[in-house]
Amino acid sequence: MKKLINVDNTFSGMRIDRFLRKYFVSIPQSLIEKNLRNGKIKLNKKRVKSSNKVKNNDIIELHNFEYKKDELVKKKIFVPSNTIIKENENFIIENNDDFVVINKQSGISVQGGTKSKKNLIDIFSKSEIFKDDKPYSVHRLDKETSGVFLIAKNRSTAQLLTSLFRLRKVYKTYIAICRGELDIEDKGIFKNNLIRYDNDKKIIEKAETNYEILDKNNNSTFIQLNPITGRKHQLRKQLYNLGHSIIGDKKYNSFKNQKNNKNLMLHSYEIKFKIKDKKYTFRAIPPQYFRNMLNIKRLNF
Repeated sequence: MKKLINVDNTFSGMRIDRFLRKYFVSIPQSLIEKNLRNGKIKLNKKRVKSSNKVKNNDIIELHNFEYKKDELVKKKIFVPSNTIIKENENFIIENNDDFVVINKQSGISVQGGTKSKKNLIDIFSKSEIFKDDKPYSVHRLDKETSGVFLIAKNRSTAQLLTSLFRLRKVYKTYIAICRGELDIEDKGIFKNNLIRYDNDKKIIEKAETNYEILDKNNNSTFIQLNPITGRKHQLRKQLYNLGHSIIGDKKYNSFKNQKNNKNLMLHSYEIKFKIKDKKYTFRAIPPQYFRNMLNIKRLNF
């Protein structure tokens, strides 16, 4: 028995093992690895490893792939309420024929996962704004990070925007409030070799970010960040490595012995790009808790 799965652009760039874990309920990683080795899972008719990434319109073949009483059970989809849909529609900055720009709120994921069901793609797929279209995710923004986020309305725009992000032709500006006074030049560039792990494999990636200190005092720093590369958790890791983690960051926290804020003080403030010689610039007002923290820390915006 052979089953075919067509990969949607929403999951483009995702590892095949992670894609399958999202697609099926509670599937063990060991079972995916075993069937990849045995050739029972193929990508575009070829044998691949778990680390191989899928892209839009790829075909995954499952050959005699048995799981849970010979049934492949598709993951339950998060179904948003009308209230949640309207709440997120209220945060729309721009809505045109090709894309939507939203001021994403902290605490909501871009896409659904094993740890987070509530997500923007499922929410907007049920919105009247997308009644004749389909929402496509074209870039990442951490669950706890707020701010400017793009959602494409059609496949061609999704492919175009994805390419612009990959070619570094989308210019992003973040603002963050860090613990402690950063004793560095007011403007400069962070250059790091960041470490991440792919299962047990250690991977070192070059990361670069332009920065400008907007204000600081002896207990906090308000900083602007313009990432050049796009590594996972890049900004959070770089500030953590400096010993000045972002307030509210529970994963990369330089001050484990101090009480942390419940909100991550990292906001995607501005995004700029150009399509067919037309320039686009979108800004998102920081959430109230971010502005309150600036006042508490006596920092000026």
